[in-house]
Amino acid sequence: MLNKRERNSLKAQEERLGYLLIAPAFLLIVTVILYPIVYNIWLSFHKVSLNPKKPDIFIGLQNYLELLRDTDFWQSISITLLYTLITVAGATIVGLGTAILLNKPFRGRRLARSVILLPYVAPVISLVFVWQYMFNPVYGMVNYALVQKLHVLPLSVDWLDSPKAAFWLVVLFDIWHLFPFSFMMILARLQSIDTTLYEAAEIDGANGWRKFWHVTLPEIQFVLGSLVILRFIWNFYKFDEIYLLTKEVPVVSVYTYETAFSTYNHGMAAAITATLFILVMFFVLTAVRKVLKW
Repeated sequence: MLNKRERNSLKAQEERLGYLLIAPAFLLIVTVILYPIVYNIWLSFHKVSLNPKKPDIFIGLQNYLELLRDTDFWQSISITLLYTLITVAGATIVGLGTAILLNKPFRGRRLARSVILLPYVAPVISLVFVWQYMFNPVYGMVNYALVQKLHVLPLSVDWLDSPKAAFWLVVLFDIWHLFPFSFMMILARLQSIDTTLYEAAEIDGANGWRKFWHVTLPEIQFVLGSLVILRFIWNFYKFDEIYLLTKEVPVVSVYTYETAFSTYNHGMAAAITATLFILVMFFVLTAVRKVLKW
């Protein structure tokens, strides 16, 4: 039997061993995650010098005050919110409809499921190249089909360089490119729903719509909530495919990039990212409590 002093000594040794075991993971988190965040916040309070031999100048909240008065920044925020809301709703609805359709047994269902995943697994740069070719205002097949064959439009649309047309182009591209992710998540949940719930609903005389509303939707609500939150975060910071497709949609990520690497105002760019971090974290904490009820 160990006395009290020996038990305390053994417990202290176990605690030290525990700290040593988690130390590498803790150092990795500090290096990879916390250091960039802290350094970005530090930059946001400085006028960053482009000359490495000259020190950065501390200016306090000046970057944030200028940002609040910057109309271009608020315009980019409004465009980003509109883009995010439309694409998240569109991709979720299309993914839900496709998952319900392909959850029913029919011949060739496996092939159809595989084909639907192609836009999601293909490289973004190749998809962007194909879409730029399709929507080219001079020789693109979209204008040719809509104007000359179907007569839906009187004139060709400059999809790549017109701000309004370019906005709807990037919206359509995002929904088409990423709805398979929503499809996969929803389909996985649909396949795990107990079929006796539908049998009980049929006994009660429920039609297809009532079975969807009272059985399917409650069973997949947390998957839908998780998808909406994740897609909102991803699309709010979306940069690559928008910037590759067109330069006429100034979402906030593009605005931040141009602030940092076109005007070389790295302090202001850091203030923008810090502000966005606070806005998105507020949304995530609110949405998680309201939607997922964690």
